[in-house]
This record gives sequence, C-alpha cells and structure tokens, in this order.
Amino acid sequence: MAGARKLLSRIPVLKSFSAFKLPCRIMSQPCSGSPFLDFSDTEALYKNVPEHFNFAHDVLDQWSQKEKARKRPSNPALWWVSGKGEEVRWSFEELAFLSRKAANVLSKACNLQKGDRIVIILPRVPEWWLISVGCIRAGVTFIPATTLLTAKDILYRLQKSRAKCIVTNDALAPLIDSLASDCQFLKTRMLVSKGTSREGWLNFHDLLNAADGDHQPVKTRSQDPMTIYFTSGTTGYPKMVEHSCSSLGIGLTVVGRYWMDLNPSDVIWGFSDTGWIKFVFSNLYPSWIQGACIFQHGMLQFEPTTVLNTLTKYPVTTFCGPPTVYRMLLQHNVGRYKFKSLRRCLSGGEGNSPEVMEQWKAQTGVGIREGYGQTETTMLCSTRRDMKVKPGFAGTPAPPFDVQIIDEHCNRLPPGEEGDIAVKIKPKRPLGLFTCYVDDPEKTAATERGDFYITGDRGFMDKEGYVQFVARADDVILSSGYRIGPSEVENALMEHPAVAEAAVVSSPDPVRGEVVKAFVVLSPVYQSHDKEQLILELQTHAKKVTAPYKYPRKIEFVQDLPKTISGKIQRKELRLKEWGKA
Repeated sequence: MAGARKLLSRIPVLKSFSAFKLPCRIMSQPCSGSPFLDFSDTEALYKNVPEHFNFAHDVLDQWSQKEKARKRPSNPALWWVSGKGEEVRWSFEELAFLSRKAANVLSKACNLQKGDRIVIILPRVPEWWLISVGCIRAGVTFIPATTLLTAKDILYRLQKSRAKCIVTNDALAPLIDSLASDCQFLKTRMLVSKGTSREGWLNFHDLLNAADGDHQPVKTRSQDPMTIYFTSGTTGYPKMVEHSCSSLGIGLTVVGRYWMDLNPSDVIWGFSDTGWIKFVFSNLYPSWIQGACIFQHGMLQFEPTTVLNTLTKYPVTTFCGPPTVYRMLLQHNVGRYKFKSLRRCLSGGEGNSPEVMEQWKAQTGVGIREGYGQTETTMLCSTRRDMKVKPGFAGTPAPPFDVQIIDEHCNRLPPGEEGDIAVKIKPKRPLGLFTCYVDDPEKTAATERGDFYITGDRGFMDKEGYVQFVARADDVILSSGYRIGPSEVENALMEHPAVAEAAVVSSPDPVRGEVVKAFVVLSPVYQSHDKEQLILELQTHAKKVTAPYKYPRKIEFVQDLPKTISGKIQRKELRLKEWGKA
C-alpha cells in the first residue's frame, strides 16, 4: 500500500485525476501461460506469430518490468501537455497501473466482456490512452472515432457496430443523448469530464478513482479482434475495418524500429486525429514496442505557431504528420525556430510534394521520410533509416509485405508503368493486413484478385523498387490526411432543396493537397438565387449534416452532369477535368 501511494505521489496528473485512491500494491501481473515475447527477432516473430498475444501484457508490462530493473531511461511513456499549464508524465509502471484500473472500470462498472464493442469519441487527452489500453487488457474491441462526427455519423456507427458502450466528453454527450433511444444495443454511456456528472451517464474519473488496481489481462488469441475503424469508400456508408490483436500490436514492429528508428530515449510526437488509424501508427503500438516516449499536445485544432513553439520548447526527437501539416508550418517562417532535439521527420496519409520536402529540410536541417499504408494495412512502403530519400516516392516495400504493381490480370508491370498497387497474400497472408470488413463478406472478397490484396490505389515502381502513389483507383478523396467518400458529401448536399443533382470529386489545393469540390445542378426554383450566397448556404448545410471536415470547400454550379448511357454520373470525367488532364 505504501508503495502504491509513493507511485501516485510521483504522477503529475490532471486536476481531474487528483483524487485517486490506491487499494493495492502495484505489481507485475503476467498473463497466465504467456511469457513475454521476444521482439528482437522481427523476422521470426512475423513468421511464427504466437497463438496468444495481448499488447498490454506482452509490451507495456514488459517495459514496466524493465523500468523497475532500471534497464530503461527515465523519460516517461506518455507525456501530455495542455498548453494551459496542465501536464501529464506517466512512466510505463504508472501507465500499467492506471490502465489496469481502467480495465476494471470497463469489465465491472460497464459490464463489458471479451469481444464486446465500445465506441471511443475523445480528443487527444490522456484518458484516451487509459481507456484504449484498458480495452486491450479486458479483451474489449474498441472503435475510435473522431470528435468531428455529426449525430447522423455517430448513430450510424453505433447501430452498425452494435456497440454496448460509448465513451465521450461533455461536448458530445448531449448529441449522444438525442439518439440513444435509436441504439438498441447501447447499454452504457460513460463520460470523461472534469468534476461534472450527467444523468444516465457513468463518470470515468469517479470510477477510476474507486477501481481496484489488480487486473488479470484477458488471454486473447493473436487473431481475436482488437479494434475496428470506420473507413470511407467510393459508394455507400463507411465500412468497418477489423484488426486483430497481432495485426497492429505485432505488425507495426518494423515501423517503429526501421521507419521511425525509435529507441527508449526518443520522444515522438505524431500529429493526427484519434479517430484515424494513423494516430496509433505513431501514438500507440510502434512507439511503445520500442519503449519510446509518446508526446502529445491537447490542442483541439491545428495551430501552426503552437506546434512550432512546442517543438522548440520540448525535447521532441521525432515528429510525424501528414503533408498538410508540413505545408501549413512552412507558411510561418520555420527557419527562425530552433528545434534542438528534432532529428527525424516522418510523413504519411497522402503524397508529399518535392517542393515541401526540399523547403522543410532547407529550413530545419532535417529531411522528411515518407511512408505509405492504409486503414486496412499497416505500413506497406517506407523510406527507412539509411535509405536514400526520393522526393515523391513513399519508399520501398516494408517487411513482411511483397508489394507489386500489377495490371488487371495480375501480371507484374515493368518499372515506370502505372498499375494497381497490390500485396501478395498467397500462399500465406502476411501479418499486418486487416481481418475483414465486418459483416460484409462481399466487400471483403472484392479486395482480392488472384493471389493479391488490391489496395485500390494506383502507382508505379521505379528500377530501385521505390513506389510512388499516383491516385486512388476509385473516387475517394484524401484531404489533409482525412479520407472522404464522395457519396457521403453528395448525399448531404442532396438533402438541401436547392440541389437537384450533385457530384463530388477531389480538386487540387496548394496547402491541403486536394480538397472536396462539388458540381451542383440547381433545382429550377433556385436557378435565379444569388450564387455566392447559395455556396455559403450549401457549405453550412453540409457541415451540419455530415462531419465538418467533409464539406465542399469548392462548389461549381453546372447545367448538367456527365453520365453513362445507363445514367450513372461519371465522376472520373469531372475529376480529370478538375486536375487538368482531360
């Protein structure tokens, strides 16, 4: 008991965490029958995936043991700052203890069992890590989602996933209350809030304070589901992408070791939304597999000067973000800031331009190494340490993937020829690919062609094996790191009485890479209305109906839309015209 109190006294927690009671000693709790894994031999681990794997036990608890033995540097496992004076610095030992308490909250207060699903809608706050790791310990499948979702988006996710519990903050709680009656599977609502309560909601902090610190991690199989991400497609609503306990928990080992080049002395700051898989690429699995410190700033919106000042003030050694972040930062005279600790910059989510890469290195002295992956995969290609950086190229295929450029008949194409970016999955499916689209075997099967998983992206490979992403084979829009399905935006616009028809495509943008553009045919009664006012009205409408990041930043009114003989709108023709390739 004394040891537990001593540990708590060293946690500079948020004000909302100030009342923890510690009913037990803090000790290592190995999963019965499952010794710690050896991550040093990555090739062997990838080829012989263990039958059982639990990331919390096999990774986090292992680092906790090393801390106790003084075999790890003293930097924290998680370092979070609010920008308003609040700061959290948790060691692996502290993280393990608090996440065990969180696991007890989930399994006891929330009554969640192994395999149950929970939706987590939180910004970048420390509680996100406690609850996510708590889910892993308890075998609960967690579904991260962005705080930018509308009521319609949330309702779809709750109904589609059949989640039994949802966790969110004060800002979104009223939205959840308005739709909860339509979610028959939703049994529990839990609030992450500083000192406030809400009728019908459990309070996470109160429960965490009272929770037991002893928890035996659930013995999960490597192929058991661990997490689900909703991802946008060309048609219809977002699909549920399921990843197993090992696909991310082991599959991202190479990312942390060879692309991020992390070690326990490093401090990594990955800039992404908690609702996207890219967030855990830098802010969970690979970083903690390597024993590095995850750094995060609690800013709710991207603030370039705050990012630059933070990189100057804190000892961040590794920075990772989508190209949009680098483009926006370069607009603020980056050269006048001194990043004394920064030695690696990484980028993914969309292609980076050679100009941005050149300017960033010229102003900071640090080059940007790119990586390429999807929600359905871990990292497929990357420019790893000691590799030559080729602007415009993501890098070479990353182990264990055999990435090839193929034609429609699965023939491998010669260097320089554009084709489908594909992954060889036969005779053995490589570790790191998603398990399936949940409850959608047809769409899951449609991702395969012959011996390959088809990414849906187009690209080419040069003579040295470097891969360049060219475009989506479908109509999905990649803007500022967000993946946007055109049909979602079109459906939102069609709900407005002014819109008779709508087609949405990507449009080039110097800062965001590409943005959403809508071609709109107006209803007869709106033909004479002021066009500038209509654009603002439609944009405001789209923000309310769907997530704000999806709204069309550009709108063009047209008399008609190009269609096939059968009447299907030809987005491709509009996209080619927009990008000047018609």
